[in-house]
Amino acid sequence: MTQQTTSSADRRSAALPHRAPDLPAVVGPWQLVEPLHSGHLSAAFLARPTGSDNPQCHYVVKLLATEFVHDAQACQAMRQEAYVGRKVSHPHLISVLDANIRTRPYFITMPRLPGQTLRQLLAAQRNLPPSTAFWIVRQVADALIALHDFGWLHGDVKPENILVAPDGHATLLDLGFARCIDQEGSAVDRQTMGTFNYIAPETVTSSLGSDGRSDIYSLGATLYEALSGRLPLTGRTLAEVASQHRQTRPTCIRSLLPQLPKAAASLVHRMLAKHPLRRPQTARELVHRLVALEIETFADCRVAG
Repeated sequence: MTQQTTSSADRRSAALPHRAPDLPAVVGPWQLVEPLHSGHLSAAFLARPTGSDNPQCHYVVKLLATEFVHDAQACQAMRQEAYVGRKVSHPHLISVLDANIRTRPYFITMPRLPGQTLRQLLAAQRNLPPSTAFWIVRQVADALIALHDFGWLHGDVKPENILVAPDGHATLLDLGFARCIDQEGSAVDRQTMGTFNYIAPETVTSSLGSDGRSDIYSLGATLYEALSGRLPLTGRTLAEVASQHRQTRPTCIRSLLPQLPKAAASLVHRMLAKHPLRRPQTARELVHRLVALEIETFADCRVAG
């Protein structure tokens, strides 16, 4: 979920062309002020409390699309998002402040955060310095510790779901694909699946169950892209991408970034291991390794400067 406003009034008014006529001006205690973006299942709006004298919008309301209000799977996904966002509190994880998941219109409310998504940062500069990439990814891994300790997966870790504030503080967004670690079923069994460019091999098969190491794989794909400016694996169809994640080894990242320390390249490729047993086994272990790389690459940056 991108929390940035668009810069053009025309783009704002066109953000939700097929839903705007049906949208209420108020949902629950929230006044919807300005559209942010629409996704497959929901739309996000800048909002403020009804009756507030403050013209500023410090909140984001995510509203389930009208065409999905009778879809049991979509409604359950929003219920899970509301539940996890209110139960798990962490500085690097988006929080849910309010929700209505019992009667229509279904919505959740989150704080409006400053910054740009990692996707926006990469679009502007292609890739990040290693020290910055490790810093951002380490913060996301900290958020995953809190989620995994609670017994839940994020399920959709990718650059679009990482918000980076002007001071570098990173927040993991969008809990719409979160699910219990012991929840059965592969990604292909679920209508609301995560993004295939970042999804772990075991989530597209029924041979292995998903657990916290699946999020680590997705974060590894994100880190690979943040460092190199390219995805570790690409394909022209969903089936081709899924097959590559199961069978194809990514190009060695040091062939793209020869200056990257061997320990850093090793960790990236361990995160992208096909079998979960070959990855870092917990987000806590991953944070420990990322902190060491933050320090090493920051020191190298200072020496080079």
